[in-house]
Amino acid sequence: MNGKVVVLMGSEKDLELCREIGTHVKALGLDYEFRVASAHKTPEKVLEILREFEKERVVYITVAGRSNALSAFADANTAKPVIACPQYSEKFGGADIYSSLRVPSGVGSVVTIEPEGSAIAAAKIFAVEDQELAERIREYQQRKKSEVEKADKAVKRLK
Repeated sequence: MNGKVVVLMGSEKDLELCREIGTHVKALGLDYEFRVASAHKTPEKVLEILREFEKERVVYITVAGRSNALSAFADANTAKPVIACPQYSEKFGGADIYSSLRVPSGVGSVVTIEPEGSAIAAAKIFAVEDQELAERIREYQQRKKSEVEKADKAVKRLK
């Protein structure tokens, strides 16, 4: 394994989405681990986790709902890449996503609301220096393209 994805969730309520991220990360051949810390409730714990991985090759995927301070807080306190994959909620008509998009200056986290997309983004970051991983990503993308072609052929036959 060339690096590790640290999936940092704001609470255990985020675990289901994190498991989906883990499935995609694993499918791309990367190692991962889950951690829980809240930027609002346990900011020192977030910093402790960031320090723990400071000497390792990691990409963080942060998952938090409501007011997602976790992603920007983590990003502002590490030089490692941070990918925000916030929980989407219909409760506020999706407006809570803005807390992931509207962040302070000096913060450069990337945002995607799709678990698969967050895993692919993390893998592509590692693939910059890992040609074997880059090839696995190309193969993954080709499988996705083949699924669309197969669906097109099936739909063409419908009347």
